[in-house]
Amino acid sequence: MEFSLLGPIAVTTGSTELSLGPAKRRSVLALLLLQPNTTVPLEQLIDSLWEDEPPEHARTVVQGHVSRLRATLAEGGAEAYGIELTTHGSAYLLRLPEELIDAHRFGELVALARPEAAPADAVPLLREALGLWRGPALTGTVTSPPFAAAAHALEERRLTAVEALGRAHGTLGEHEQAAAILYSAAVNHPLREGLIAGLMRALFRTGRQSDALEWFHRTRRLLNEELGVDPGERLRGAYEEILRAEAADGGRAKPTGGARTGAASGGAAAGHGRGAAPEGGRSSAAGHGPRPVAATGQGPVPDGTGAADARGGDAPGGDRARAGAADGARAGSGSARAGAAPRLLPRPPARFLGREEELGALTAVLADRTTGESPLAVVAGPAGVGKTACAVQWAHQHAGSFPDGQLFADLRGFGEGDEAPPAEILRDFLLALGTPPERVPTSAQAASALFRSLVAERRLLVVLDNARSSAQVRPLLPGGPHCATVVTSRSRLDGLVATDCARPVGLQTLGHEEGAALLGAMLGPERVAEDPAAARELVDLCDGLPLALRAAAAQLTARPRWRLARLAAALRDERRRLALLSAEDTGIAAALRMSVARLSADDAQLLSALATSADGHLNTALAAALAGYDPERTQDGLDRLAEMHLVDEEATDVYTISTLTQLFARDERGEGGDGSKGE
Repeated sequence: MEFSLLGPIAVTTGSTELSLGPAKRRSVLALLLLQPNTTVPLEQLIDSLWEDEPPEHARTVVQGHVSRLRATLAEGGAEAYGIELTTHGSAYLLRLPEELIDAHRFGELVALARPEAAPADAVPLLREALGLWRGPALTGTVTSPPFAAAAHALEERRLTAVEALGRAHGTLGEHEQAAAILYSAAVNHPLREGLIAGLMRALFRTGRQSDALEWFHRTRRLLNEELGVDPGERLRGAYEEILRAEAADGGRAKPTGGARTGAASGGAAAGHGRGAAPEGGRSSAAGHGPRPVAATGQGPVPDGTGAADARGGDAPGGDRARAGAADGARAGSGSARAGAAPRLLPRPPARFLGREEELGALTAVLADRTTGESPLAVVAGPAGVGKTACAVQWAHQHAGSFPDGQLFADLRGFGEGDEAPPAEILRDFLLALGTPPERVPTSAQAASALFRSLVAERRLLVVLDNARSSAQVRPLLPGGPHCATVVTSRSRLDGLVATDCARPVGLQTLGHEEGAALLGAMLGPERVAEDPAAARELVDLCDGLPLALRAAAAQLTARPRWRLARLAAALRDERRRLALLSAEDTGIAAALRMSVARLSADDAQLLSALATSADGHLNTALAAALAGYDPERTQDGLDRLAEMHLVDEEATDVYTISTLTQLFARDERGEGGDGSKGE
């Protein structure tokens, strides 16, 4: 006879499953099995079975369930297995060999496994333990807090076993297996930092650096948006390991195999965290050979206390910052530089088409060495126009021109949470360049000085994505004549043009041919070719925005029997358009919401007024009349909206607002019916 808690509550004898009856009876059995060979008071059973006030006859109900369970067990031959359900005053005792309970066997197998010390033995033990699970624990019990807590505790033990199995495979050098095991658990538990850290290590060891880093950034965003917290030590520790390992190995993570290799590497590299060495060993950089010479050299290292004061003089720590930067520059031509070639670019954008003119403009700006300065390009445009994709595509195409590495950072200028402070980004960059964590300055000013010194003579590309302001970008600029920087933003960042000679590269919406080509790449050219007129209409309804077109393609991919004309007809309904142009957490409404959230109250009100324009074309006088502002105030507001690409200035005092922006602004006013709000 066997008792199952790890899935639906069940009792089996041989191949026969006993009939246990209703949920409350199964719950009584589950509670007795959770405390085997222990008396369980009747009051505890009553409190667990009824979440609200129990009925007056609750004692009688429980007694009846116990009586039926006793009879059921007896019919199944419980006595032959040494099983007995007895009454002790106002309590009950289920006496049985505990190895008959799957949760007990699971615990014993996990306790025997030693994933780091004996990984070859741990793998079969942990696989057998996890094989006992047949679904969510305690399925079929009542939904009261005691059972929810017990189920959660069992699930925590399962996830711990999954993490241990991943570590065992990693120690054996079987990183592909580790990644496969950890992936599904990570998808289902996206806020479990230890699990994500293990997956990042496994992915990195298989050579999938960009996937590993993407998991960190995704989890960091979720933690910020859902819990309002930053990553903890385990997750940040994993991320920092990956950055240091990339710096030590020149960004070329090699898949490893075999127990000897895995053990030698200390179980893989992983992460982006603040401090905290990973479980089971030191920095994963050890797995890539000797640790490089500290990127800051042998001399003093800035400690973050040397910020210059407001009068332009140096604070007491200023000399230390300058000395550290100088030592870092000297180290840049030594052995540390030879190994530090970080490759932090995200994966190339999928189905990237066209943009030859814009890519050519980026090449013209970033390959210009005539000035002797570090070239700087700002890719600007409205939300959803594909700025990040364009910048990342160019970066991958020209990565060979920057053999000393490519750095990438999401500045989170237009996201749900707070924008990324420069000190955080600089820390990541310095770690990627081989600076030991303890030598990273804590102040943004000192970290920026060290960063510029380290890369002064390198051929390095820096991609700064999603910037909100020029001030956020300036501390992150490398400055060396052989470096190049690409910044993407919804703002024009005129300040960078003024102070740093940035060259703007504007990104426009797609025309009919380009938009139809994108739909064809997503859906298959045959599906688009069968109705070219509908494809053109879809491009118009999506305002030529790649993000909106991709969302439309996602709708059609999910509905393979739909013709393009059917979706076009649905999108003509302005009340539904924004909702239809969304796919899970991606969509034009979400992108516009982040832009509008950065506006002042006055500018947001002006945008809302512009949304009432009949055809989206207006001038200052008409805008002032719609908003009830004076002309000067209106002109200033229009300039700011144009800078943010929420309106376009087609000619002097000729402005346009796109249809999708109008629909979103109307919906924010509460005029959008069942539109996209909340999508």
